[in-house]
Amino acid sequence: MVVKIGVIGCGKWGKNHVRVYSELDCELVGLSDPNPNVRELAEKYGAKLFTDYKEMLPLVDAVSVVVPTDMHYDVVKVCLEAGKHVLVEKPITLDSGKAKELLDIAKEKGLMLTVGYLFRFNSSVLELKKRLKDAGDIQYITARYMHSSKPPRKDSGVIFNFAAHLVDIITFLLERKPKKVYCKKSNLLSQEREDVAIIILDYGDFLAEFEVSWLHPLKKRDMWIIGSKQKVYADFLEQMLTVYPIEVSYDGNKIEKESNIEIRKNEPLKDELKQFCNNVESGKVVNAHDEHIITRICELCLESAKNEKELDVA
Repeated sequence: MVVKIGVIGCGKWGKNHVRVYSELDCELVGLSDPNPNVRELAEKYGAKLFTDYKEMLPLVDAVSVVVPTDMHYDVVKVCLEAGKHVLVEKPITLDSGKAKELLDIAKEKGLMLTVGYLFRFNSSVLELKKRLKDAGDIQYITARYMHSSKPPRKDSGVIFNFAAHLVDIITFLLERKPKKVYCKKSNLLSQEREDVAIIILDYGDFLAEFEVSWLHPLKKRDMWIIGSKQKVYADFLEQMLTVYPIEVSYDGNKIEKESNIEIRKNEPLKDELKQFCNNVESGKVVNAHDEHIITRICELCLESAKNEKELDVA
């Protein structure tokens, strides 16, 4: 069985989905986007162009949904109700209740609904997860996700656009959720969306602090994990890990010797879409279990910033 794929939404990131699918062992049947300029993209990859994605659904087994976040719920629901497997770009929705509803529909119909949290396929994240126990007891974690974005996205602010990635990474690494959330944000460019946020996740035995911004001149996607045995720095853009083991000298002083870990760099999107196609082809239903939690934590961040208080994560 060759999986028949459609891509809904062919903007900046959707074009990457189109390119990668064309390189995989699947059939890229069609693209859907109201922008007439997408016709050239469809012709380049030998796919049929649809202005209405609903017309494409009878021809495919599965779809990538790469539309603005505020459209995710409506589009994904239609695709699931049409019996199609779905990979939707992150976050699954802007509302955790609606996210739960979509997951329930997928489960009821025996369909795959997975969310494009790209960093779960990033080689440096995977290597960090393997080495996490070597760091000993976690003392604290810091992370950054920032770059200058002009103009900023209109569908949501930096919490759902940037912080969602960091929340997903730390959830993937730790396999646990925080006990409490505290957030401060600033709406500097528009009152509609936050441009900068500082988030603190309280896990009870340690804290994690995130900085997210689309005003910063540097492009950073990185994390420090400070442990009792090792301090580990991960650069997710460069896919590099640096480990600072703590050794004790003869006089009792602590000595730190850094070492760079060799990592096979990959294209995370290709590995992500390949796994999606393989699961569809094999009939293996793998659904998004953590995405409801991630969406809920992002909601709590916004609520915390609005009310200026720390909130419990139920």
